[in-house]
Amino acid sequence: MAGPPFRTDDPQPVDYRHWEFYLASQYQKNTGGVSATAPHVEINYGVRPDFQLHLILPMEYAKPRGQPSHYGYSDTELGLKWRFYSEKRKKFMAGSFPLVEIPTGEESRGLGNGAPQVFIPLWLQKEWGPWLSNVGGGYWFNSGAGHRDFQFLGAMVQRDVNRYWTLGAEIFYQTPSDSSGAHEVGFNAGGFLKLTKNQQILFTAGSDIHGPNSFFYYLAYYLTFGPGEEKGGLRTPGFQKGWPHSSPVDIARLERE
Repeated sequence: MAGPPFRTDDPQPVDYRHWEFYLASQYQKNTGGVSATAPHVEINYGVRPDFQLHLILPMEYAKPRGQPSHYGYSDTELGLKWRFYSEKRKKFMAGSFPLVEIPTGEESRGLGNGAPQVFIPLWLQKEWGPWLSNVGGGYWFNSGAGHRDFQFLGAMVQRDVNRYWTLGAEIFYQTPSDSSGAHEVGFNAGGFLKLTKNQQILFTAGSDIHGPNSFFYYLAYYLTFGPGEEKGGLRTPGFQKGWPHSSPVDIARLERE
């Protein structure tokens, strides 16, 4: 549930007929033990203008506190991102990104939720010069045994430092997702290292200010391609084609460079 590498997502879909691939690992340590994807593959495709198909295929490592560790395939994530409003002059957009978690992992081994989950969010984005902010959240429907529905809210801000580095930070809030859970308030900091027009390294790390998680991180290699890449054209105004949908840049500065 993230706009890589942050937990707070964004409303911008992948360009029409373009692909995005992430080879990533996400780690979390809390009072109950350690869990991590090692790795997971994320695939996004611009199926129509303003619409994006989404798939995550995760291999997961789980080590509950005081119990044996397990490794195997976890729950599959499907999604459809829809940008329903975009104001180019004001550089503002809004969208939704419903997600469905299919219980393909073994709950008995700590590799899955044991029941489907559905996330219905609203995401807003505003850009000004080299700065960009995403805010929003949504509601998770979680019917697994011992679990309950919960809410997520997040806000992030990032800045293009130069043509290679974009850095940012976020704060988020989540209600308990199970009967014994606690409210969570946490933060993340990280960004993007642009290797080429089509490739990046994405990273964040953070911790809960209040809640069960003492440390978490996200690390990924990113690749994109699609029609027109060889011409070096620009995607939606305000964004550089070939860079992650959550990594905006100022077009005027790019044109000067």
